[in-house]
This record gives sequence, C-alpha cells and structure tokens, in this order.
Amino acid sequence: MKGRLTPPLVLELDVTEGLVEAPPHDPITAALSQRKPRMRDVLRGLQRAASDRRVHALVVKVGGTKISLAQAQELSIAIKKIRAAGKHTVAWAETFGEFGAGNVPYLLAVACEQIYLQPSGDVGLTGIGIEEPFIHDALDKAGVTPEIGQRHEYKTAANTYLQRGYTDAHKEMSERIVTSLSDQIVPVVAAARGLSQTHVRELVDRAPLLATEALDAGLVDGLAYRDEVYGGLRRRVGPEARLQYVSRYHRAATQAMTRQLSAPRHKDAVALIHATGPIQLGRSSRTPFGSGTGSDTVSSAFRAAIKDQRVKAIVLRVDSPGGSYVASDAIWRHVDLARRRGKPVVVSMGRLAASGGYFISMNADAIVALPSTLTGSIGVLGGKVVTSELMSKIGFTHDSAAVGRHALMFSSTRSYSDTEWERLNLSLDRIYADFTTKVAAGRGLELDMVEALARGRVWTGADAHERGLVDELGGLERAVELAKHRAGLPADAEVELRELPRSTPLERLRPPKSSEDTGGAEAAMPSLDSLRLSAWGRFAPIAAALGLPAAGPLMLPGAWQIR
Repeated sequence: MKGRLTPPLVLELDVTEGLVEAPPHDPITAALSQRKPRMRDVLRGLQRAASDRRVHALVVKVGGTKISLAQAQELSIAIKKIRAAGKHTVAWAETFGEFGAGNVPYLLAVACEQIYLQPSGDVGLTGIGIEEPFIHDALDKAGVTPEIGQRHEYKTAANTYLQRGYTDAHKEMSERIVTSLSDQIVPVVAAARGLSQTHVRELVDRAPLLATEALDAGLVDGLAYRDEVYGGLRRRVGPEARLQYVSRYHRAATQAMTRQLSAPRHKDAVALIHATGPIQLGRSSRTPFGSGTGSDTVSSAFRAAIKDQRVKAIVLRVDSPGGSYVASDAIWRHVDLARRRGKPVVVSMGRLAASGGYFISMNADAIVALPSTLTGSIGVLGGKVVTSELMSKIGFTHDSAAVGRHALMFSSTRSYSDTEWERLNLSLDRIYADFTTKVAAGRGLELDMVEALARGRVWTGADAHERGLVDELGGLERAVELAKHRAGLPADAEVELRELPRSTPLERLRPPKSSEDTGGAEAAMPSLDSLRLSAWGRFAPIAAALGLPAAGPLMLPGAWQIR
C-alpha cells in the first residue's frame, strides 16, 4: 500500500567526487568527506532498492578520476543486481576523460542499461598503463648512495633508488598487472555493448574517441545534456517522479527500520571493521597520505566484536598498501584471537590489500577480493641512504663519539659495516620467513608454493584468486554473505552490520579509562614524523632522508594509478 501511495523514486548516484570507504576518524576527515557518499551506504542502498516497489530507475553520473577500478567493479555488481530486478538504469557523463584516460568511469557506465554522453565529451578508453620513476642517477649526481636490502626480486619499491629502469622481475610483474587489468576491462565492455573483443581492442587503440565517434562505434547510446537525460527519465517514469540520492535513500530507510524494530528483536549482528590507509602502530589517524590504519584502533575493534554476544561474525574491510610489520602482526594476532573465540572473520579487499595489507588478511576464514585489487607483495625491504658525499659537497662535515659497535648503524653519514649488513639482513630474513610461514598456515598452502607466489610480487585479485591467495572474487556484500554463512546464520536473515569501534563524541574527548576502553583507540592526528617513527621505528631517520613512504617496510611498491 505504501509503495502505491508514494510517488515513484528515481535514485541518483554521483561518483564524480569519489566515494568514502571508511567512516571518518576525526572532525577534519568528516568535514572533507561530508559531500561524498560512503561505499557501504551506496551498496546497502542499491541492495534495498532492488526489492523496493517505489524505486523505478537509477541514474549514475560518472566521470573524473576519483574512484578506483576496484570500486567501479564493486558498484557494477550492485548495479547489475538492481537492473536484473527490472529497474531502469542509466549512466551519463559530461566526459569520460578530458585530455586524460577514462577507463574506470566508462567501465562503471557499461553496467547500466543505457549510456549518455554530453556532445562535447570524449571517451578516453585508452587502455591500462603503468609508468614508474627511477632516480638512481639523480642520487648519484647529488652524492647520495642508497643501501637497501629487499626480500626479494619483486619487492620493487627499492628499485626506484637502486636501478635506472626495470629489472627483468620488475618488468615481468608490471606487464602481468597491466595485462590482467586489461583482460578485465575489454571482455566486460564487449559483452555489455554487444561488440567483439577484437573490435573493442581496436577502439582502445584509437581512443580517446570524440563523442560522435563513440556513438558511431556503439560505445554510447546517445549524445545528450543533463536536462535531456533527466527529461527522458521523467517521461519514462512519470512527471511526479521524485529524485533521491542513493545514500540518502539508504539512511532514510535505515532510520525507518530502526523506529519499527526494537533492540531485543534485532539480535544478530556482523561487525564491520575498516583497515584503510597505511598501517601504523598506535591509533588510526588522518595522515599526509590520507587515513591511516592504527593497530590499537583495529585491535580494539576486534576485542569489542569478540566480547559482544550479538556479533556472530566479523568482516574486515582492507584497503591498505601496508606499512609497519609490527603493527600488521598485532592486527594479525587479533584476527587469530577472534577465530579462536568462535567469531568467523571474512576479509573484503578493496583497491589495495598488499604487503602489510595482505599480512592482516591472510589468517581470515575467507578472503574476498575484486578482480582489480592489488594484493600479495609478500616481501620486505629496509636500509638507508648515505649522504656523506652530498654533505661534503655543500660544506657539511660530521664527527662522532659512540659506545657500542653498532651505535651509529642507522646514521646516514656512513656506510654499513660488514657486521651491520649482517644484522640488517638477519632482520629482513626474519620478517620474510615469518610472513611466508604465516601465509602457508593461514591459506593452507605448502611453503614451497608460497615461496613461488611471494618474493615481493604484486598480483591482481583475479590472478591471486587463481593461485589460492584469495578465495572468491566479489565485493563487500559477498563478504557479508560469507560471514553469515560461516556463522551458521540463514542467508535471508536480517542482521545489523555494526561498524566498530563505536564510541560517543564524549568518549572521544575524555581520557580513556584503560586500554580496553574503545574511546582510547579513537583516531588521532599525528605529524608526519610521528607516523614515520611508529612505522619504521629505528629506521625512521633513514626512511625520511631517503624519501621512502612513511608507512613502513611492508609497503606496496610503486605509486600506480589506474584510470
């Protein structure tokens, strides 16, 4: 009756400004992300809309470079479900790349029934490419000598400083990544637009395409401005149709359900814990790189989930390039503790879950990744740069006094001695052995098999799935389904998806009572130096001098952008 009495809804989804993965940790993050929809709200809203009679259509505004390929794939899954439920779906863009690539927004657009492009726009379906810098010669000219150890040949972050170009292993890995990602885009576009894969590859080689060329090629259904697209929707759905953003629709529906259901009737829950950004010791934070994953915050969330009798399973959402080995190991331990206490843990990988991001994932009951997720990178690096020649060139000199054979081991004014190299290599070997041994145990693989997949190599989610590093390809909603299944809950059971840790504004302000107090694990706002110190420990000064990522030795190599 309610569906018949209310006006029909046309849901809107605007992804041009990006999506927020995790809830904001602090007021600044909240302010910066205020106008961006949250991935979780969008996914849950689209899931709800598929069975809502009031919802007649979905219009998706795409374009820009603010969403990742993995996010586009995850949204595509949800859009295809609402489309299969009989809702009309339309994508429109002012342009798919203006003097730039538009692969990602176009891949999201093809999930819709129709695609419209502004007449002045382009289709930048230009293919996938990786370009990486090498500064060995610049450092050499400046009188800077990098001394870095890596485990092993695919842990290529150090190559930026040690090499002049690709090594054989580095080139092999990069070429495989772009091939895998291309193989995920071309077949999807071909199937969605009714074209052969050969023809799509020819169009990729011609791109960027003008709007008229894209229309003639069958990549878009029409050239239209926003008023024309929305006017067509109103004629189809009815002049009384009401527009509403998907995230607002979800929040309104959730509030209505909360009013209808009392707490005692809503018993079971699945905890959702986010690990977003570089992994560091201490609390989660907003860093110069974006959000940071603090081992204290994530561990506190796991402890809360373990204690909460309503929580039947845990979903760990990982979107992290890695970072501190020690912090990653602390989170790994809490995943293990949750499983021992009978709380199944399912990992949902986003854009990145590599190095330390894979470390915290590998012990889960199941791992779900998107095909384009960058994961693996099972390896480690560490070292320093020697700047004595540079200092001499500009007139700086040093003298020193020390007690202890290795007291100045981490100084950038002198090279490692033989025994110091031994200590560094011993540390790298220990971390690598611990990493690979835990992968073997967590994934149920022989150590020899893990060694073949490790050595610092980065895999796409699709390739990782084929090799047993992840269990399934899918998004957050699939991870929730698996968590319910692992917990023995019916597939159609209504459960609350509880984000942890949870605390009130007052709890965030007052001093924590103990380490068990969730308020004590709330996000902090560290300086760049404190982040580097918590991630690299005694290597922090060297990491700063070298310009290495502040997040630590278990860090994804490279700074790849897939657009």
